[in-house]
Amino acid sequence: MAKDLRISLLLDFYGDMLTEKQRDVVELYYNEDLSLAEIAAHSQITRQGVRDSIKRAEGILLDLEERLGLAKKFRQIQDGLDEMAACARQIQAFNARHGNFQEVSAPAARIVELAGKLND
Repeated sequence: MAKDLRISLLLDFYGDMLTEKQRDVVELYYNEDLSLAEIAAHSQITRQGVRDSIKRAEGILLDLEERLGLAKKFRQIQDGLDEMAACARQIQAFNARHGNFQEVSAPAARIVELAGKLND
């Protein structure tokens, strides 16, 4: 069974929508990198039961992302913040070469600071 690493991210967003058993199994498989056999022994269910639980949970997580798009929106926001910070740094560099006006450097520095805080 090939791992779809998006599932680990989707688990962060939608994990509470799964049953506790599904969430635990998916967590062990994707985040702890345990094998199906190891999870089966840990959870006291069959290897096939583990596989079925993971497949059901993956389907739920992918369906929730398709409907709600929270992870996609989060990535878009992160990318936008990165781009804003890069633009602000370009403004700072241009300003430093052309007079270093405080009216420009202070707001640009604040943009970089805020983008960094929001993107952590």
